[in-house]
Amino acid sequence: MLTDSIWLVVGLALMPALGNISGGLAAEVCRATGRHLNYALHGAAGLVMAVVAVEIMPPVLTTLPAWLIAAAFALGGLAYVGLEKLVDSVQENRGAGAQTSVWMIYIAVSVDLFSDGLLIGAGSAIAPSMALILAAGQVLADVPEGFATIANMKDKAIPRPKRLLLLAFFIIPVLAAALLAYFVLRHQPKSFQLAALTFTAGLLTVATIEEMIAEAHETRADTRISPLAFTGGFVLFILVSAGLEQAVAQG
Repeated sequence: MLTDSIWLVVGLALMPALGNISGGLAAEVCRATGRHLNYALHGAAGLVMAVVAVEIMPPVLTTLPAWLIAAAFALGGLAYVGLEKLVDSVQENRGAGAQTSVWMIYIAVSVDLFSDGLLIGAGSAIAPSMALILAAGQVLADVPEGFATIANMKDKAIPRPKRLLLLAFFIIPVLAAALLAYFVLRHQPKSFQLAALTFTAGLLTVATIEEMIAEAHETRADTRISPLAFTGGFVLFILVSAGLEQAVAQG
């Protein structure tokens, strides 16, 4: 039974990594404009915010006391700030240049995938059906993120073999985080598991605002379609989530 659970966690954790990889491969064969990247990142941000608002917070709000929700969410936001400070420190120490930029991009995306893994691992410890829906939401968001990552690397003239190698390595952080969260949380009380989900929700929310939306604005100024792309991402997750919940219930 434990072995089956582990393979389930591994399979679900691979979904965001494969979404990121598929988006990166699409960027290898397609020419992306700044406007396309802006729309894609707004859509991804809408998806992530829907994961937090629709899938994570409802069971948290009906189970945990308000002080614990606030504390766990705040800790998640603080964790992101700490990681961002670490990345900035590494960048300052290494200096400027294309190679440094590549590693900063890699670290930033790895942090995002690590948070995806924490989310899936925590969800798997609570219920496989929740983990499936969380993984589906993350894979949808990771496709445009992977697209934007490789497009940025292409703009910096990073050789294709190196781009593809870094793309393949994105499997490591999400898989490691999912297994870590699952083994740490699977025997913990449900309140502790939900608090861990809230922590991850805080991390993802701050990362979405500070990274995805900021990067979207850097690639191209917003148009009237940009907020529609955000809304579309949010709506898409609601529909996917509802469909998966119905399929799980019927199964």
